[in-house]
Amino acid sequence: MNDAVGLLATLVGFRTLSRQPNLDLIGFVESYLRGFGVASRRVPHADGTRANLYATIGPRGRGGICLSGHADVVPVAGQPWSTDPFVLTGRNGRLYGRGTSDMKGFLACVLAAVPAFVAEPLALPVHIAISYDEEIGCVGVRDLLDELAVDAARPIGCIVGEPTQMRLASAHKGKRAYRCCVRGLAGHSAQPQLGVNAIEYAAELVTALRGSARAMQADGTRDARFDPPWTTVQTGTIEGGVAVNVVPDRCTFDFEIRELAGADGERIVEAFTGFANGTLLPEMRRVSADAAIELEALSAYPGLRDDATSLALKSLCADLLGDDREEVTLSFGTEGGLFQATGIPAVVCGPGAISRAHRADEYVTADELGECLRFLERLAGYCRQPR
Repeated sequence: MNDAVGLLATLVGFRTLSRQPNLDLIGFVESYLRGFGVASRRVPHADGTRANLYATIGPRGRGGICLSGHADVVPVAGQPWSTDPFVLTGRNGRLYGRGTSDMKGFLACVLAAVPAFVAEPLALPVHIAISYDEEIGCVGVRDLLDELAVDAARPIGCIVGEPTQMRLASAHKGKRAYRCCVRGLAGHSAQPQLGVNAIEYAAELVTALRGSARAMQADGTRDARFDPPWTTVQTGTIEGGVAVNVVPDRCTFDFEIRELAGADGERIVEAFTGFANGTLLPEMRRVSADAAIELEALSAYPGLRDDATSLALKSLCADLLGDDREEVTLSFGTEGGLFQATGIPAVVCGPGAISRAHRADEYVTADELGECLRFLERLAGYCRQPR
């Protein structure tokens, strides 16, 4: 346990915000693994400032189990932390710091379990995957998965250690994120009819999205395993305008769709673009031929499906957890859906809780780390069994 806490303190100390360099953390993990005779390889971002890391312990040329987690964390700006978010602080069985729950606690446990993985020869390899920029759309892991997709010895299963309080999760929603830019025509507010008010047209689009959200709640696809059990739509940011007496010529807003399996997301986007291009844009262009409504896809990742391909992995993880706790489903997304889409069955199970993530005084409990370590030690025992 002390090793895991010490490793967590080191990992928390690296300020690995999304889009920012993470090579100091990657270098630390490389050096740590090298100390146990474990080689690793980087799969870098095109700009060279950050990278995924992939390592294999045990025999080459066999599938094995992948332990996957992301190293990036969300910003702390504007949050009322009672401790330094980048200095691990222990108090009453809780370990506070940015990323402790999401998800450096899991990475610390994986690294702390390396001595158990190398103590005796493994019959089935264990792979360690650390990604970057997960928090902004599962960006980094895609390059790693492109390599694994053509690897004959790719993992036969992946455990994504996102925070579930060490409960086994076999399904989660998918996500689409978009940016809409409305371009109008500026003018004096005393004669608004001579301009095209980008904020007002954007407001109509946001209202349309709110209508889609209500329709999904009332009549959309249902899956009672999720909370909420329907596809959700929400606008997260909006900006525009320069002064109250100026007709605004530009307004930009971001929205997201967290969808159940099926075509809900596609239908919502089709309705949005149909309303924008078929109703609003002709009206705007009667005043200004240069008016525009532009939609940009920011990110997307698939949901994780609970299907027959994951049965063996689910059974293994349930045995390793060692009790009859109920499976859960997740309304937040993970890289698990991308692993599954690559042909690698995936489940989600890790220390911490999503309710503590992305907020001030994020924490993981010492008990959760201990439970994760026991889980990984049992995995080491399973992988030693002759096959």
